[in-house]
Amino acid sequence: MKLFGSKVSPLLVFMLVMTTLVWQGKATPCGSTFFSALVQLIPCRASVSPFSPIPPTEGCCSAIKALGQPCLCVLVNGPPISGVDRNMAMLLPEKCTANFEPCEIMK
Repeated sequence: MKLFGSKVSPLLVFMLVMTTLVWQGKATPCGSTFFSALVQLIPCRASVSPFSPIPPTEGCCSAIKALGQPCLCVLVNGPPISGVDRNMAMLLPEKCTANFEPCEIMK
């Protein structure tokens, strides 16, 4: 197998993936994966609907506070989520009186 030819070394790919994962872990100290954080916020689905949002329920606010700001920011900056308005999702901590810093939007 060539190291610098048309084929990529599996070791090089492994090292790049691991470096990326370590860097992401330091940048966002969220203890949940994107999908597990998303599942945890299912009670908030109606509050982030783009067409007729309702105020967050007590269950939604409890989920927001339990999840924490770093994980909420991971969701806001992650891949698009069907039926979720990101701007409304970013307002949930304020509506739930959670003292979170605003998420830094990554482009």
